[in-house]
Amino acid sequence: MFLLQVVIVVLLVVAAVVGMMLQGARDALQQGRRASVIAAQSFASAPGTAEALQGRDPSAVLQPRAEAARKRAGLDFVVVLSTKGIRYTYPYPGEIGKKFVGTFEPALKGRTVIEQAGGPPLPAGRGTDVQAVVPVTDSRGKVVGLVSAGLTVKNVAALWLPQLPIILGSGGAALVLAMTGTTLVSRRLRQHTHGMSPVELAQLYEHHDAVLHAVREGVLITGADGRLLLANDEAARLLGLPEDAQGRPVRELGLPEPVMGLLASPEAITDEVYRAGNRLLAVNKRPTYPQAGRGGSVVTLRDTTELAAVSGRAEVARERLELLYEAGVGIGTTLDVGQTAQELAEVAAPQFADLVTVDLLDAVLRGWEPTAEGWRHLRRAAIAGAQRMMPVYPLGELITFSVRSPQMRTLQEGRGVLETDLRHARGWREQDPERARKALEGGLRSLVTVPLRARNVALGVVNFYRTADSPPFVPEDLAFAEELAARAAVTIDNARRFAREHAMAVTLQRSLLPRGQPEQDALEVAWRYLPAEAGVGGDWFDVIPLPGARVALVMGDVVGRGLHAAATMGRLRTAVHNFAVLDLPVDEVLGNLDDLVVRMDNEERTGDAPEDHEGEGVTGATCLYAVYDPVAAACTMARAGHPEPVVVHPDGTVACAGVPASAPLGLGGYPFETTELPLPEGSQLVLYTDGLVEDRTQDIDVGLGRLRRALAGSGSRTPDETCQAVIDALKPSHSSDDIALLTARTRAFPRSRVAEWDVPPDPALVPSVRARCRQTLREWGLEESGFATELIVSELVTNAIRYGSPPVTVRLLHGRCLICEVSDGSGTSPRLRRAATTDEGGRGLFLVAQFAQRWGTRYTARGKVIWAEQVLHDGTAAASPLAPVDFLLDQFDLDQLEGPAV
Repeated sequence: MFLLQVVIVVLLVVAAVVGMMLQGARDALQQGRRASVIAAQSFASAPGTAEALQGRDPSAVLQPRAEAARKRAGLDFVVVLSTKGIRYTYPYPGEIGKKFVGTFEPALKGRTVIEQAGGPPLPAGRGTDVQAVVPVTDSRGKVVGLVSAGLTVKNVAALWLPQLPIILGSGGAALVLAMTGTTLVSRRLRQHTHGMSPVELAQLYEHHDAVLHAVREGVLITGADGRLLLANDEAARLLGLPEDAQGRPVRELGLPEPVMGLLASPEAITDEVYRAGNRLLAVNKRPTYPQAGRGGSVVTLRDTTELAAVSGRAEVARERLELLYEAGVGIGTTLDVGQTAQELAEVAAPQFADLVTVDLLDAVLRGWEPTAEGWRHLRRAAIAGAQRMMPVYPLGELITFSVRSPQMRTLQEGRGVLETDLRHARGWREQDPERARKALEGGLRSLVTVPLRARNVALGVVNFYRTADSPPFVPEDLAFAEELAARAAVTIDNARRFAREHAMAVTLQRSLLPRGQPEQDALEVAWRYLPAEAGVGGDWFDVIPLPGARVALVMGDVVGRGLHAAATMGRLRTAVHNFAVLDLPVDEVLGNLDDLVVRMDNEERTGDAPEDHEGEGVTGATCLYAVYDPVAAACTMARAGHPEPVVVHPDGTVACAGVPASAPLGLGGYPFETTELPLPEGSQLVLYTDGLVEDRTQDIDVGLGRLRRALAGSGSRTPDETCQAVIDALKPSHSSDDIALLTARTRAFPRSRVAEWDVPPDPALVPSVRARCRQTLREWGLEESGFATELIVSELVTNAIRYGSPPVTVRLLHGRCLICEVSDGSGTSPRLRRAATTDEGGRGLFLVAQFAQRWGTRYTARGKVIWAEQVLHDGTAAASPLAPVDFLLDQFDLDQLEGPAV
């Protein structure tokens, strides 16, 4: 054995030396080719090479360069040639001017030539083995010469000869290791055989084999790879093993699945019972090498058929427990009633029944509270199992059960009903005779129907069917079905209650958001609102028309989720409407909202809400409030902790509005900074909540960058198209927060529809104001509105002159309605009151209120503005429905004026 190993190692070393020599020679040759190509290309592309070839004496210039390059690169030659193959350089000057030995024609066409060829004498010896020829081109790509570089055979071979000592040393080391290994293996073998001779080992094996096959207990030994290494006669008899079983994988022996899994598993087993055919086998299993961890196991089998009844009941109980566990894990994965019912059906079929159907009350599917009145009409909610082979009611169909049907009986009695043989179940057959006949012909035989009850209220029924190929249901199955239905009913009821609460919250939230767009002239508006996947939030927006053809835009977000956030959002939206009606400045609106949120938060903390009250102590909010004036084509904005709006200019460029950031609502006491931004006609103002640009996976700056990219080039889009483009680009696949988006395109009020002039503080000039008003209305084609408008302007101007302070200005706006505005420098406001019959004045504003659709006061930085609006129909002012004009003229003196309530 030792000599054989020595011979083998020597042969391997020789083969390795030869192989390494061949490989080294080939690798050295390849290395020589690469070195030749690199050197030739480097010299060809070196600065000055092409110019020297085109000079008067190329050899004088290139010969020293070529020799220097040859020595640096460690090559045997670097030769520069003309395009005709005449040498300009050579290691021996005597060879210069002679014809080049080798192939160079392809290089004239721009290709690189690598070949082996002989040539004139060289410093390293005569002849070359490897040489490369590359072209030299000028600045226009024309070939003006050639460069060849190469190595001799001796130099190429020197590249692999240094490897030879390594190979021989490795072979010697391998021989030493082989000798050492052989010695150690021999010692180890003698230790394992305890020094026994081959004859003694053969006798020991014979005795072991005789005992193994004589015992009345099956013995199996499997290897770590899952193959059967040994099986005695008793094991072959108990398991019905083929004669060639030994050495085959266990999974190819056709054993029952429990036994096959037992043999393939690495786990130890003690006195477990397995079925093999009509036998029950008590099994013990231990690892073959418990200390070494080498795999493999020894299995002993004992026939215990008398334990069949006990084992059967234990197996059924185990399967039922597993099925209940699967039901606990697989039912109720979502809060959807229909999906939960389908999960119940799929868990029970086919493990427990061949066909399972679930029928629920319509009220349950809709999230309502179930009542006994709906028991007779149930809707098919889920089907699983052999529904393709059986004529069952399809999904979604409303089923009316008869009084004697098992389903109605189980609902009325509140317990499960067992029909062992459906051929004798009259109530079931009366439900639908034709369908029942086809089902029986298809093999349907047994039924268990149990109610789905939660909180002592019936939600529906679940029907378990078995066909003729399965054993019929027994009373033990009825108890299990009731347990399974009881667990599923809780999850279905939870899903129903969630659906009801979610629907209520969504209904509340949507009722608090705008239903439609108000009539106004200043903006073209579009919006999108996308609720989160779970629950409702407090995002809101609004478009509020203001006096003077202005429009207020609001975008807000309440902290928290659920009904509390939706209700808070509704309160804040109502408050914004009220503050907007008062026509307060932008920063004052946010200041009043801040005070309101602080009061709401204090109410939450000091109220009687329970400890688990949703949203307790979280009443903060963010808000952006903007007022656009189409006459001035400017927008005044302020924000309280809200994301900054984006402006899309008419040319499609996108920019931030530059609104200063202020503290969110609810902190109290912090000022709100206001900015006024000019917006040319056609600009788009984009307002949004943080759900559009921020989520858990990305920073808000990333979302803002995506928003700007989505808005780029939107100058020609309509607001609705802009909203849709933004939603398509930024809508997340799973939204965890509400998304509100509002886009408003600005309109500028035509200058031809605006008339404005100053009024000197002289009551005698009021008739001239009326005359100018009459002239303006005539130019606008509103002659029929002249009397009412003149009356309104006359009263307002007279009040401003008598009780206000200069300057007094009149402005008429002709848009959707006719707006009359009179401004003065006083901060006091007139008050509408009913004058007594003996009063000389106090009726002017009453007349204004009768002729105008609405009127009011707006405060400015320089005083106040009294305004009145008249609704126009077909270019004329609508008649006032409150009092006829003739009646008012009879009752009041138009020269009587009223004073302000200061």
